[in-house]
Amino acid sequence: MTPVSEPKLFKLPDVGEGLTEAEIVKWHVQPGDTVEDGQTIVEIETAKAIVELPCPFDGVVAELLVTEGQTVDVGVPIISVDAAGGGGVATPVSEPPAQAAALREEGVPTANEPGMMAPEEPPKRRPVLVGYGVKEGTTKRRPRKAANGAAPAAPAVPAVPAPARPEAPAPRPRPGDGGLPLAKPPVRKMAKDLGVDLATIAGTGPQGSITRDDVLAAQAAPQAPSVQAGSREERIPVKGVRKATAAAVSGSAFTAPHVTEFLQVDVTRTMEAVKRLRELPEFADVKVSPLLLVARALLTAVARHPMVNSTWADGPDGAEIVVKRYVNLGIAAATDRGLIVPKVKDAQDLDLPGLARALNELTEKARAGKASPADLSGGTISITNVGVFGVDTGTPILTPGEAAILAFGQIRDMPWVHEGELAIRKVTTLALSFDHRIVDGELGSRVLRDVGDMLEDPIRMLAWS
Repeated sequence: MTPVSEPKLFKLPDVGEGLTEAEIVKWHVQPGDTVEDGQTIVEIETAKAIVELPCPFDGVVAELLVTEGQTVDVGVPIISVDAAGGGGVATPVSEPPAQAAALREEGVPTANEPGMMAPEEPPKRRPVLVGYGVKEGTTKRRPRKAANGAAPAAPAVPAVPAPARPEAPAPRPRPGDGGLPLAKPPVRKMAKDLGVDLATIAGTGPQGSITRDDVLAAQAAPQAPSVQAGSREERIPVKGVRKATAAAVSGSAFTAPHVTEFLQVDVTRTMEAVKRLRELPEFADVKVSPLLLVARALLTAVARHPMVNSTWADGPDGAEIVVKRYVNLGIAAATDRGLIVPKVKDAQDLDLPGLARALNELTEKARAGKASPADLSGGTISITNVGVFGVDTGTPILTPGEAAILAFGQIRDMPWVHEGELAIRKVTTLALSFDHRIVDGELGSRVLRDVGDMLEDPIRMLAWS
C-alpha cells in the first residue's frame, strides 16, 4: 500500500453567459506534467470565442479525460490532477485504464488484482503504443502465508489425467500487424469523434504510429475524390461559433420583424477625409479606413435618435422597450471559425483616435481567435462591412437583442450628378435593417439619411455631435 493524494478533477466551467458546452481545441499539458495554479492548460472553443483555461490548483497531471476535438458539456470533468502535497489515505496503487488493458492483453496481472502489491520502485518498461508498456522480466505473485507464518505446502498433483484443452482461439489483430493502424486509444477515440479513417493516415510518430497532430491534419486536409457511394458530398459538423451563429440568426429572423432600407451615397469627401487622417500624427500608429468614419457617423446618429439603440424585452408584466444610454458598438468580423461580432464597449465616450485603436485591436483579436466572451456580448447596435468582399450591399439580420444593424457596401467609382454636372465619384450603398416593433419606417429612414449625410459631408459629424 502506498499513500497517495486524492486526484482532483477540473470540471469544464461556464466561461460565458449561460454557455452549455465547449469544444476542446488544444491541450497544453500531458499526463505526467507538473502544473501550477493559474497555468494555462487547455484552449476551448465556446459558442462565442476561443478561451484559454487556467488550472485552479498545483499538482501533476494524472489523466486527460477528454480528447482534442471533443465537445463536452459544462460541468463535465476534463482533467485529473494529483494535487501537490496532498496527504490522502492509503489506497492500492491502480494502473491507469489504458495501461491495465494493455497489461491484461499481454497476460500480465495488474495492481488491481487480488494478492498483488504495488512495487516500491516500478521497474523499467519497454516503450509500446498502448498504455505505459509491459514490465521487464516476469511478474510473480507473492506466495500467501499460512496462519502460523510458514509458507504453505505445495499442492499435491492430481492423479487423474487433465482434460484435453480446447484449441486456442486465433489471436486478435494487434496494431501494426498489418491490420489495425498503430495509434494510442485516445487517438483512436479522437479519430472516431472527428470522423477520420485511421487507415487513410500515414503516421509520423514512433514506429509509424498515428499521433493527434496526424488526425487533426487529416481532418483539415481536403478530402480526395472517392469512388464510394456518397463521395460527392461533404458533411461538416455544425458546432462552436457556427452553431451559435446559426441559432442566433434563425431566432432573430423569426422573432423580430425585420425591415431593410437602402441608400446610395457619394462618399468622395469621406475618402478625402480618410486620406487626410492618415497623415495626422494622432493616427500614426493605427489603421485608418472608411469604416472608422462610418462608425463615427452611426454613433452620432444614435445620439440624435436614441430609440434606434434599444432592445425589446418581454417580461411578466408585459413587453418593454429598453433604451440604452450607452453604445456597445458591434463590428461583424469574418474568421476561420465563422462570423463573430466583437463589441467596442462605451464607444460613445471615445474620441476618433481612440475609436480607431479600439476597432483595430478588437478586430485583430477576433480574427486571431483571442476575443473573450466579454468582448462578444452586451452589444447594442452593429455594423457589418460587406464591402471588403467586393459586395455592394445586403440585407443584414439583426444581432439578437439589438434593434438595428448597418451594412456598409464596397466603395467604387460611379457616374454621379455632382453640382449639376455628371462626374465620376466614389459611391457606396448603405443598408439599415431594424426591428419594426421598435423602429418604424420614419425613424429608420431618418437614421439612415443622417448616416448618409455625414458620409457625404464629414464636417456634419462635428456640427451634430
